[in-house]
Amino acid sequence: MLKAFLELEGYAVETAENGSVALEKMHVSRPDLVLLDVMMPGMDGYAVTRAIRRSDTCRTVPIVLLTAHIEACRIKGLAVGATDFIRKPIILDELLANIQRLLQFRG
Repeated sequence: MLKAFLELEGYAVETAENGSVALEKMHVSRPDLVLLDVMMPGMDGYAVTRAIRRSDTCRTVPIVLLTAHIEACRIKGLAVGATDFIRKPIILDELLANIQRLLQFRG
């Protein structure tokens, strides 16, 4: 659903079935922004965020964590390097506004 929505808004979207695959894909094609669910199979969103921040090629990419428990997620997410947070269930207009805000600073 998010992929289709963002593509309709004109964004190129690459998805990954888990955190390990996401990291592999990021080394092939550096994204402008990363949306990560905190709860993923294998590596959770915190571990993926930490790995991205350690990467030479992707450490400055904005990372938005998606979570149903934003209060509990915020401190841990900031500690590992998340840029922003979106509460689930996702309000699509809010997500779009945050994506636009984060990408405007990337030039």
